[in-house]
Amino acid sequence: MTDEDEDERAVRAAIDGELRLLDPAVRAEPALVLELLDPEFTEVGASGRLWDAASVLTVTSGGSVSPGSPVEVTGMSGTVLAPGVVLLKYFGDNRGRRVWRSSVWRLTATGWRLFYHQGTPAAPEAPGR
Repeated sequence: MTDEDEDERAVRAAIDGELRLLDPAVRAEPALVLELLDPEFTEVGASGRLWDAASVLTVTSGGSVSPGSPVEVTGMSGTVLAPGVVLLKYFGDNRGRRVWRSSVWRLTATGWRLFYHQGTPAAPEAPGR
């Protein structure tokens, strides 16, 4: 297997994990979310709020995640930053809430986990890519 093949597999694994986390059915199940978050996970949300794994699980456990339309994702791309570390970038639209997103995924002993995520609100005129 070439380095290019390994990079492609790493990016695919990170994308698969990100799409699972965006699935309302997964987000409504704290155990499924926990499988995808790194123990050192942090997020700067589009609201400006700082999150960690415990605070995310508190929200998902509280039944505040409603089943509904998943986030519409466009332009998702990934770059291997180092062996076992992938940066994803994409545009998300959640019922009119438009956000530029980036995530850092890292390979752990238990698989690919989301280590860091940031959401930045998009300007009204920003293209959805």
